[in-house]
Amino acid sequence: MADVALGDMVQWRTWHLGTWFNGGRGTWGHGSMADVALGDMVQWRTWHLGTWFNGGRELSSLKKFDEIKRANQAAAKKLVEDQLSSSSEDDDDDAEAKQGKILDKTFTIYTSQTDGDASELERTRQYMNEAFQSGAMTCLICIASVKRNQAVWSCCGCFCLFHLVCIQKWAKDSLFLVSSPLTDDDFGKKDYPWPCPKCRFEYKRSETPSRYYCYCGKVENPEVDPWLVPHSCGQICEREFKPSCGHKCLLLCHPGPCPPCPKMVTTTCHCKKAKAVPRRCSAKEWSCRLPCGRTLLCGQHVCENPCHAGDCQPCPRVSKQRCICGRQTAERLCASPQWQCGQVCGKCLPCGNHTCEQVCHAGPCGDCPRSGKRSCPCGKTKFTLPCTEDVPTCGDSCDKVLECGIHKCSQRCHRGPCEICRQEVEKQCRCGKHTKRMPCHKPYLCETKCTKIRDCQKHQCRRKCCSGNCPPCDQVCGRTLGCRNHKCPSGCHRGSCNPCPETVDVKCSCGKTVIKVPCGRERTIKPPKCKQLCSRPPTCHHPTQEKHYCHFGRCPPCRQPCQKTLTCGHLCPVSCHDEALVKQTGSHQSAGPWEQPSEPVFIQTALPCPPCEVPIPVECLGQHEVSPLPCHSANPYSCKRFCGRLLDCQNHTCMKECHRVTKSNSGADGKKAGPECSQCEEECTKPRPAGCPHRCVLPCHPGDCPSCLQMLKIKCHCKLSVLYIECLKLTHADVKEKELLISCRNQCPKELPCGHRCKEICHSGSCPLNCSQKVKLRCLCKRLKKEVQCSKIQEGQVSLECDALCKEMKRKAHEIKEAEAKAALEEEKRRQQAELEAFENRLKGRRKNKRRKDEVEVEQSSWQKYKNFIMLPVFGVAVVMVAWLMVYND
Repeated sequence: MADVALGDMVQWRTWHLGTWFNGGRGTWGHGSMADVALGDMVQWRTWHLGTWFNGGRELSSLKKFDEIKRANQAAAKKLVEDQLSSSSEDDDDDAEAKQGKILDKTFTIYTSQTDGDASELERTRQYMNEAFQSGAMTCLICIASVKRNQAVWSCCGCFCLFHLVCIQKWAKDSLFLVSSPLTDDDFGKKDYPWPCPKCRFEYKRSETPSRYYCYCGKVENPEVDPWLVPHSCGQICEREFKPSCGHKCLLLCHPGPCPPCPKMVTTTCHCKKAKAVPRRCSAKEWSCRLPCGRTLLCGQHVCENPCHAGDCQPCPRVSKQRCICGRQTAERLCASPQWQCGQVCGKCLPCGNHTCEQVCHAGPCGDCPRSGKRSCPCGKTKFTLPCTEDVPTCGDSCDKVLECGIHKCSQRCHRGPCEICRQEVEKQCRCGKHTKRMPCHKPYLCETKCTKIRDCQKHQCRRKCCSGNCPPCDQVCGRTLGCRNHKCPSGCHRGSCNPCPETVDVKCSCGKTVIKVPCGRERTIKPPKCKQLCSRPPTCHHPTQEKHYCHFGRCPPCRQPCQKTLTCGHLCPVSCHDEALVKQTGSHQSAGPWEQPSEPVFIQTALPCPPCEVPIPVECLGQHEVSPLPCHSANPYSCKRFCGRLLDCQNHTCMKECHRVTKSNSGADGKKAGPECSQCEEECTKPRPAGCPHRCVLPCHPGDCPSCLQMLKIKCHCKLSVLYIECLKLTHADVKEKELLISCRNQCPKELPCGHRCKEICHSGSCPLNCSQKVKLRCLCKRLKKEVQCSKIQEGQVSLECDALCKEMKRKAHEIKEAEAKAALEEEKRRQQAELEAFENRLKGRRKNKRRKDEVEVEQSSWQKYKNFIMLPVFGVAVVMVAWLMVYND
């Protein structure tokens, strides 16, 4: 049964150990070689353990099993630490891209409120970058790196990260240091604060951290997520902004301070004069830059400063002001009207024996300070004496409480302080082991040394006459630290020592970038990436090399412009070619076809500068344009245009392709044709005088064309006759002469608007309207007539009115028309009367027939009366039955 029980115990221990390994593997990462190694180790240990149980029962099985378990746990712990340290120090190529995505995710909600503006996030971004970088976040207490899987605590003042264990020890040690100089009665009873190691922000004893929280304080023991900021819960921060504005932080849980509030609020300026405008909540305090205008404390002037926050400054103006007593006047600031001149008042007091000793004061001097009732030095007796006499002592005992606080002064009433207490009392020492009779004012400490063990649990207190509250151990620990280089410099303490406080500098190639690492890690950590420029001397002809960061190994090839002076005087603009790699040819000749070809050999040599490509402005042969050409080929050229120079005819230009032209003299026109240009062979194309349709008889020539002597065949103004006129006369004649030349001298055949023929001689334009033909004019009744000129009738200047005889004849004709109209009206009335009588006779016969029809009464049957009320319900029931049958059949 013992074997079975022991086997079950081994099986349970093995399962428990495997579970512990699986839990540890969850913190290492995803699928590492350390998992396999640990699994093999567990299987080997389990097999070895089983073999040991079966082979040797003479030893203590439980003790041996515990030793093997401790060894396995130590090996697993070492592997875990190695895996974590290596993962924190590896620099992946995509680490920066991953870090950028996490930062963008953290800032998304904030930037959505600011329209993408992230200028206020630089300080927070710096804290987050340090949280990502390996070794950047260092605990200032233990001088060790803060890793992702370690419990930390962040100060709310400086936002510095510390290991949770380190800050707890720091708080405890700080409280001991603060309370150690206190008396034994106060030791350990008062709530003394402890400071932050960096910013010295004070925390209460109750605020000593005991649990691991994320940055925003919502989640306890946040899980390690590679896609979140280390030690972050990934939720929205929601911490209140400082100073408090009523809003909360919109970033995801983050290290460092919260950025300024991005919300928009409507607020007015400091002086409340300007109109309220929308502004960022973090910058809602603003100035309109207008004069403040508030009345200053002097009551006379107003504040002239631009709109500002807080109270106005004192009045800066200067005025003459009297002192308080009114003796002196001085120019002083208007803001401080009350001032003292420094002279003693000197006025006689009411007693008449003394003067006022106050310095420059306002109001009355008051009574004499020695008047009235005055007490003796002990205060028991009062005297009424003149102000010129001093108060005597009363002769009674003093009885004032002495400095010891127990006894009273036994001397008689006296002036001055009382003496020290000299009474002998029975005193007990601080540790309470001895008593002694001695003066009351002297303390009593015995020589007995305390034998209690201090908080280090190693050394005795050894303090004389100790009250029992022994201070912390003041001896140095002296144990060798984990770095194996130094000993613990802290005071003697319990438990394991803190990591080595010393740091080692790991430098880059140039030595300017230094990172401090905990002592002992300098052999495993990689050198830092230096952001300083490489300071090595250049290997080419440049005085300084191209800027690049500090590095190990050889510098990259120089990519600066060559800048060597070429033969043309320009500088070489191509990249530096002093150290170009050139393939070496002909250096090795093969012995035969059986020899394998060797790899090409590259040598480093300086190449010559290429041809100059600087653009030089060059004018073409015909001086038409200036084009930039490479410096090495900057020669005159043909632009392929036409020459365009003016030929001797002064009318046409040279149509040859752009060519060189020899100038005859220095003063000649630069646009005039030269001997190389073509000769003009065109006809004269100059414009002819207005009206001349003939061409110039000369070839293309300079100057004006000769006069035209040919005859023109042209019709007259009336278009009836054909005239032959000399072209020269017609083109040089003015308007009147042209009018006479083109006229045929006959009467114009055109017809006027009135219907008569124009009386003028052949002319241009429209005919005149003043017709002189005689026509007959009649009155309205056509009885009278008269002959007048046609143009006057058209203009309405002449008219013929009817006379008296015409009017009498018109009146008689009107009377005859009225008589005829009256007779026609009476005839119409008689006709209408006859039609009315005939209509009434026909209407009387119809009324008699209608009255006979109304006397016959028609009586309706019952079916006609009630058929609507019977048919409607019957028809509705029939429709319902048909519908029910159709549904039932379906």
